[in-house]
Amino acid sequence: MLAVAVGTSCGGCSFQLGNMWSKKDDMAAGDITGSISSAYANTDTNLTDSDLAMTRNAASDVMTRGGKDVSQPWENPQTGARGSVTPLASSYQAADGRTCRDFLASYVRGGNEGWLQGEACKSGEGSWEIRNMKPWRRS
Repeated sequence: MLAVAVGTSCGGCSFQLGNMWSKKDDMAAGDITGSISSAYANTDTNLTDSDLAMTRNAASDVMTRGGKDVSQPWENPQTGARGSVTPLASSYQAADGRTCRDFLASYVRGGNEGWLQGEACKSGEGSWEIRNMKPWRRS
């Protein structure tokens, strides 16, 4: 019987503790009790200009290091937003002849979390500039 109790209590459950014992009527309409959120339906990232600047700086830093399978964390202490930037695949030649590389950036701010997709390209001086960055959408 002990094995059943331990197995039941350690099993993968996605309930929030506060909601486990609540009546359905007590839960707010926006409460998420499943393990998969609906963040991809939200196009408003709730990130400020300074959050995006921190993300761009982290993307430039991780591209400059040029390592494989590395991420660069970022955090904005003023807003509480945080995340990381991870380069994808290898660099490639853009139509204008510049060396570019795609990346994904994660973010968490308040109740919002999600991903941004972007492209960074080397400038004439050799530094990496962020060409674009927008909310990532699942295809």
